[in-house]
Amino acid sequence: MQRVRSFLTLTILGGLMVVLPIALLAMIFVWLFGVISDLISPLTDLLQQETALNEFVAFLSVLGIILGACFVVGLLIKTRLGGWMHGHLDGWLAKLAPGYRTIREIVSQLLGGSSEDSLLKGQAALARIFGPDSPTTVTAIVTSRHPDGAFTVFVPTAPIPTSGLTYHLPENCVQLLPHVTVEEAMRTIISCGSGSAEMLEKNNREAKKKLADYEE
Repeated sequence: MQRVRSFLTLTILGGLMVVLPIALLAMIFVWLFGVISDLISPLTDLLQQETALNEFVAFLSVLGIILGACFVVGLLIKTRLGGWMHGHLDGWLAKLAPGYRTIREIVSQLLGGSSEDSLLKGQAALARIFGPDSPTTVTAIVTSRHPDGAFTVFVPTAPIPTSGLTYHLPENCVQLLPHVTVEEAMRTIISCGSGSAEMLEKNNREAKKKLADYEE
């Protein structure tokens, strides 16, 4: 009886491990679809009134127009004239709307931006947030380096890596992981720590290999 119960439990858990990620991904897509639909609904309704398109086709058309406009703007600001116009517009908006600069920095952090201190351009690390003598370490992303050697790190909260806490730590509280990408570190956060052993083993293996090549 115990074997049957164990077999059923493990089988159900195995099925949940396959089904739940797919279900959660579907829920996220449905939620995003609803949010985007609400935001562009005025344009979608206008397009439906002016044409014979149904709601879904009108939604895709408006979404394509918006993405196309973003692409054109992205190409424009790469030119000298576009960069000049963007710089003046950016400065004007910063003066007119005090919160604009903060919003711009947040978006830049989330999308990587052009800043050297942006989140996606940071470096994976292990941080001792309770002091250098504490055995506790957390997965962190270095977002800024200070002239005195200290670090500012972002510690994501599992399983949503876009939320978390920011710490300003001395150099001896931060162990850099030069052979681990930000994406790999974020993946372990999303999976609540699963894969951390492989991530750290990879970093140690690559570090030893690099040291051996240097000694040769």
